This record gives sequence, C-alpha cells and structure tokens, in this order.
Amino acid sequence: MKIDVGVLVPNLLEMPQVARAAEEIGFDGLWTSETQHEPFLPLAIAAEHTTRIELGTAIAVAFPRSPTVLAHIAWDLANASNGRFILGLGTQVKAHIERRFGMTWEAPAAKLREMILAMRALWDAWQNGTKLNFRGEFYKLTLMTPFFDPGSIAHPDIPIYIAGVNEHLCRVAGELCQGFHVHPFHTAQYIREIVLPSIAQGASAAHRARADVQLSSAIFVAMNDDERDAARQQISFYASTPTYKTVLDVHGWGEVNQKLGALAARGKWDEMPALITDDILNEVAIIAPPDEVPARIKARYAGLLDRVTFYAPFSPEEAPKWRAMVGAFKV
Repeated sequence: MKIDVGVLVPNLLEMPQVARAAEEIGFDGLWTSETQHEPFLPLAIAAEHTTRIELGTAIAVAFPRSPTVLAHIAWDLANASNGRFILGLGTQVKAHIERRFGMTWEAPAAKLREMILAMRALWDAWQNGTKLNFRGEFYKLTLMTPFFDPGSIAHPDIPIYIAGVNEHLCRVAGELCQGFHVHPFHTAQYIREIVLPSIAQGASAAHRARADVQLSSAIFVAMNDDERDAARQQISFYASTPTYKTVLDVHGWGEVNQKLGALAARGKWDEMPALITDDILNEVAIIAPPDEVPARIKARYAGLLDRVTFYAPFSPEEAPKWRAMVGAFKV
C-alpha cells in the first residue's frame, strides 16, 4: 500500500517548497484537486522540482474541458515529469457542471468513457502517426495537422484514474482505466460491496483483471478532538449530497441523507454535523492517536485500497509529524 499526499497551494510560488518537502519525507505520490484552484499548473512546477514522487490530479473536472485540451495537458506533464504523471478525472455533479462551469450535463458515465477513448486516440496519433478518426456520440475528432501535433514522447502510456461513487463509473474504471479514486466519503463495507464488484464486472467485460485497476482514496483521519469535529462537519457536507447516498444505504442510514439535504437546502450548515453519529463517524474516519494511525489504516484497507492519502492537506511546516507518520506506515 502506497502513502500519498494531497496538497492545496493557493500561491503557485509555494509549490517548489511543497513538492520538494513531500518527496524528501518519502510520500509515494502527490495529488492536487480542482476545488479553489486549477489542478494542473502546480504539477508542472512540481515536475521541475522533484525526481521520484508520482504526480497526479485527484481530481480534475473532466467535462468543462475537451478531450483535446486534456490530452495536450497530460502529454506535456507526462513528458516534463519523465512518466510520473497520472491523469485523474471526475465528472462532478449536475448542479456544478451546469451552474458553476456553465456546461451541459449529460450521461456522465458514458461521456467520460468516450472522453477517455478520445484522448487515447489523440495520444496514438501523436505517438504513432495514426490517422485521427474518432467518432462517438459526444465527441468527433478527425483533424490533426502537423502544426498542432506535439509529436512522440518517451512516456506515452499515461495512466488514467477516474473518480466515482456509484456502479456505472466503477465499471468504466474496470473496463478502461489504470486506477479509481474512491471518494473520501466511503466506508470499508461500501468499497467491499459496491466498488470492488463493479470494477471487477467492468474489468471482466474488457478481459482485464481487477488487479489491473489501482484503488486510491483520501481518507479522513482524526487524531484529536478538533480533527474529530472537522471530520464530522466535512462528512455531513458530503452525506447531504444525493449522489453519495449509496454509501449510507449500504449501512441502512439512507434517511440521514434526506435529513441533511433538507438542512443544506435551507443553509443550516451548522446544524448538520449533529446528524453524523459516532457510528457513522467511526465507519467513515480513522479515529486514533497518532502512533496508532498507520496500523489502523493498514488494518482497515488491506486488500481494498492500493494507495491512501490523508484528507487533511499537507504543509511543509509539519514535516517532522509527516516524516514520522510515513516512516511508521512503511515499516
């Protein structure tokens, strides 16, 4: 099991220090996310200032970008990082695609599947000189002149991870992807009963093995009372989203989603954490003192996750704490 780090870098000028510290501490991978900031620019800087650590997005939102735009970004980052880049994509949810990005929401699993195939058609054209002739339901790509062709690179096999919660996207990952980002709002039982069988189903249909798909996830870890309260609050936000009701349903907690959704609709954010019971909190988060955290993570996720990331973002100022944690994790 690999241990990765998630970073939030509000100022790109900070990225060299952050990336060098993450690599020196011993993290296996560094992930950026598309929340308050663009996810690809920090990785271009990280590629310049590191040599070993893998670099990826967890996640970049797919649908505001075209397959060609994503293909170019991934191609350049794979080249700059000497093959250390992982393209992690997510669909987001309908409200954000339509109202935050101003784009059309349609058949997310089918459209993301087609986007992956379209990007690989572009990469094949650039690497091997294959004529570009991709014709799908959502995308049609038939023009690639030498002026716009970046040419071949040393590491053209770019891993793609996708994120999801429900069965459809899990099956797409099994069919086409090298990895799957399990949403931070999850439980071990949900991974075991929903995620893994769906990935295996998609893999089997494509004559692949389930082991061909690496499972990665950010996980909630609370090592003191303040972190426990913060985890409860963030979990209540995720648990209010209809798309994530599947996780609660596995445990018979579906009504919590409806109650939280009603509070969220009225802007009652401060009242929501109270609905996250200790039972829910302990299933979703690792609650333990620092010296017990690595063993607890490995015990819970053995055979379920291949890579784990702490949900809390990394700061170089806390390097001694993270160095001890990573060292204990790798024993």
